[in-house]
Amino acid sequence: MVYDAKCGHIPSSFSIIDIVEILYRKVLKFSINDIHSIERDYFILSKGHGCLALYVVLEKFGFIGKNDLKSFCKPDGILGEHPDCLKIPGIEASTGSLGHGFPFAVGIALGLKIKKMSNKVIVLVGDGECNEGSIWESAHVCRNLNLGNICAIVDWNHSSEQLLPTDDLLNKWKSFGWNTYVMDGHSENDLSRVLSKINYSHEHLPNVILAETIKGYGVPLLQGHGKWHHKVPSESEYEEIIKLLS
Repeated sequence: MVYDAKCGHIPSSFSIIDIVEILYRKVLKFSINDIHSIERDYFILSKGHGCLALYVVLEKFGFIGKNDLKSFCKPDGILGEHPDCLKIPGIEASTGSLGHGFPFAVGIALGLKIKKMSNKVIVLVGDGECNEGSIWESAHVCRNLNLGNICAIVDWNHSSEQLLPTDDLLNKWKSFGWNTYVMDGHSENDLSRVLSKINYSHEHLPNVILAETIKGYGVPLLQGHGKWHHKVPSESEYEEIIKLLS
């Protein structure tokens, strides 16, 4: 998609693809025949620049078609570099400005609690995004209102450490009173083990999972931080990436 459209974020998508796929396969309740069902669970990708991972998962589970993927960032397509809830079936919030998707998810969780509905709310944020003040304001609200129906997943690929190497993300979340878990964000077993522990009760403490991931996971050429954040592969690089993924 990126090679064809000449835009998009590959490494950020590779760091979360395992998480997003297992959420749709094992955790989230949804109906392709009624995507706006009041009984559906909610997933919000707050780090919207990782949307390629979400797009391919939405295609896998029938929300969009292969032609939509082929028209990524094309004038006649519905898929842009950030998800748009007004255009894309299955997208609950337009995101991309870091720190915006998380408070949106908190609002949904509060509304569901007021209505005494049992829907899950899962929101995925980046570790760099956790430097935004709106993240911690929302975390404070969640704990004080006991919004146990929300689970935040942090894509802990250590991108933030490029500029802010001194941090204690785990204890930050603990200090805000959240139930905290750490898992390998690329391990099917670890993902299943931790996700199965989450209690979405209205009166329970909110939950946060710090998912240890690798930016560009699966392709050594892309792994780590730097020039590949928003780089389009050349023809030879594209062929090498496809070969490494085969």
